[in-house]
Amino acid sequence: MVFTAQRRDRPKNWRGDALAALALAITLAAAWTLRDWHNLSALRLPDTDDVMRLQQIRDWLGGQRFSDLSQHRLGAGPGLAMHWSRLPDLVPGAIIAALAPSIGRHAAEIAAVIVWPAMLLTTGLFLIARIARALGGPEIARTALIVAGIAYPSSTVFLPGRIDHHGFQVVLLLVMVHALVARGGMERGLIAGFAAAASIAIGLETLPLIAVAGAVIVAGWIGRGSDDALMGFGIALAAGLLTGITVLRTDQFLYPACDGFTAITWRMAQFAAFTPIVLAIAGYASKRREVRAGLAGLAGAVGVYGVWHAAPICLSPYGSVDPMLARLWLAHVGEAQSLFAAPTATAVGYTGLMVAGVAASLWRLYRTSNAAWATLLAFQLGALLLTLLQMRGAYTGAILAAPALAAVIAAARRRGTGSLAAAWIGSAGMLYPLAANAFTPVTGPSDAARHANAIGSCTSAEALARFARLPRGRLLAPLDLGAYAIGASALQVVGAPYHRNNAGNAAVYRFFLGSPAKAQVIAKDWRVRYVAFCPDSFGELGAVDPLSLIGQLRAGHIPSWMRPMEGPDDGLTLFAIEPRLFERPATL
Repeated sequence: MVFTAQRRDRPKNWRGDALAALALAITLAAAWTLRDWHNLSALRLPDTDDVMRLQQIRDWLGGQRFSDLSQHRLGAGPGLAMHWSRLPDLVPGAIIAALAPSIGRHAAEIAAVIVWPAMLLTTGLFLIARIARALGGPEIARTALIVAGIAYPSSTVFLPGRIDHHGFQVVLLLVMVHALVARGGMERGLIAGFAAAASIAIGLETLPLIAVAGAVIVAGWIGRGSDDALMGFGIALAAGLLTGITVLRTDQFLYPACDGFTAITWRMAQFAAFTPIVLAIAGYASKRREVRAGLAGLAGAVGVYGVWHAAPICLSPYGSVDPMLARLWLAHVGEAQSLFAAPTATAVGYTGLMVAGVAASLWRLYRTSNAAWATLLAFQLGALLLTLLQMRGAYTGAILAAPALAAVIAAARRRGTGSLAAAWIGSAGMLYPLAANAFTPVTGPSDAARHANAIGSCTSAEALARFARLPRGRLLAPLDLGAYAIGASALQVVGAPYHRNNAGNAAVYRFFLGSPAKAQVIAKDWRVRYVAFCPDSFGELGAVDPLSLIGQLRAGHIPSWMRPMEGPDDGLTLFAIEPRLFERPATL
C-alpha cells in the first residue's frame, strides 16, 4: 500500500526534504531580492494587491479593528468594504510588529515582504517533495522540488513582495493534494477539509479545486468504501468554516455578495460541507458501488439545487460590477481573463508547463495504474479547466506538474544524456514564456509604450515618492496607479482595481474618457485635489477619442482648472486641481 510505505519512509526522509526545500527557497529568494532590491527597499511591491495588502496590515497595526477590513481612503466615504480576509495578514503583520521596535517600521516592513513569500515558497517546495515521494519514491522527490522552484507562473506568486493571498492558497491546495495522495483513513479527510476551509476563508479563487478534492474523496468512497475519509472531510470543512466565522468574521460579513468570506458564501459552503457527512452516514447501509454512486449523484443534484436557489449570486461573483467597468476594466484584468482572451504568447507561457505535466501524469497513470497518480491528475485537469476560464488557475496547475515531470526526468536519466537534456528542457517552466515570446509575432509598441519604456515606470519608487510628498487631498488616477498611491501616501483615492468600488472606478473612467467639461463636473463632485496618469494609461483600450480628456492631455491641451505639477522625468504626469475655477459654469 502507498500509504503504509509512505509512513515508513516519512520519519527517515522528511527532514532531508525540508532542508532541501529551505535551501532552494533561500537561494531563490536571495537572488530575487538582490535583483529587485531597488523596488523592495522602497516598498514598491510587484502587484497592486500586494501594495493594498501591506496597507491593510499597516491600518490594522495602526489601530484599525481586526474585524474592519474597509479601506477608508478608497472611494466615497466612509471607504470601501474590501472582500478580503484577515487570515493572510497574520504572519506578515506579526513579523512587522515583532521587528519594528528594534529595526524601525520601514525596515520591518521590508523584512516582512521578503520573509513571508520565502516561507510560503519553502512550504510549497517541501509539500511538492512529499507528494512526489508518495507517488514515485525517493528517485523523484528532490527532482520535483527543483522543477517546482522554477515552475512558471507558479514561481511568480512567491517572489519577494508577493504578500497577497495567492501564494498562501497555492500552499493550502498542496496540503490538500498531499493529504489525498500520501495519507489514509480519516486523517486524509480531516487535513484536506481543514485546508479547504482555510482557503475558502481567504478567497474563492480555488473553490473549483476544492470541489475536485471533494470529488476525489467521494470517488474513493464509492470505489473503496473509505467512509472515514469522507466523514473526516465533511467534519473538518464544517468545523473549519465555523472557526472562520468565529475568528475571522469581519464587519463586511453581511455584504450582499459571494466574492469572499461573506454570509452568503459561508451558508453555501456549510451546505456543501454537510453533504459528505450525510453521504458517509448513508454509506454505512451499503458497500455496493452502484448504491453509493446513486447516493453520490443524488447528493450532488441536491447540492447544485441548493446553491442555485439559496445563493444564485454565487454563480456570478462579479455580476454586480457596472457593465461599463466590466467591459473597459474587468475584461482586461490579466489573471481574471479567460485563456482564450489572452495573447498567444501569454497563453502558451501560462499553460505550457501545465499541459506538459498533464501529459506526464497520464503517462505515469498508464504505466503504474496507481490511484494516487489519478488523484494528482484530477487536480491538474481541474486547474487546466479553471485556467481556461480564469488564468489564475495556472498558478496551481504549473506547480502540480512537478511530480510527474520529475518522473519523466528520472526515466530519461536511464536513457542517456540526450533524453535527460530534453526532459529537463520540457520541465523548465521559465522556458515556456521565453519560447512563446521568441516564436510568436508581436506588433510594435505604441508611441505611449515606447515613451514609458524610455523614461521609466510610472509606478517606480521615484514616481511614488512624489505622492508621498503631496499634502493631504483626494487623488483621481487610473485604477492600478490609484492602488500604488494608497500604499505610498496618505492621499484619499477615488479608484483602485477592486470590483466593489463601482462608483469610484466608474468616475475614473468617465473622468478620463469623457469630455473635459464632464471631467470638470466629476472633479468637483468628488472634491478632487490631484489628478495623475501614466504615458500608457488606458492603452489596453486602443485608440481613445481625441476629444476626451485623456486625448486632450496627451495632445498637450490642458484645461484651465488643471495645473501641471513639475517633477523628475519618471513617467508620472501629475496635476493639481484649481477649485476656484470650478465656479465657472461647465458646458456639458
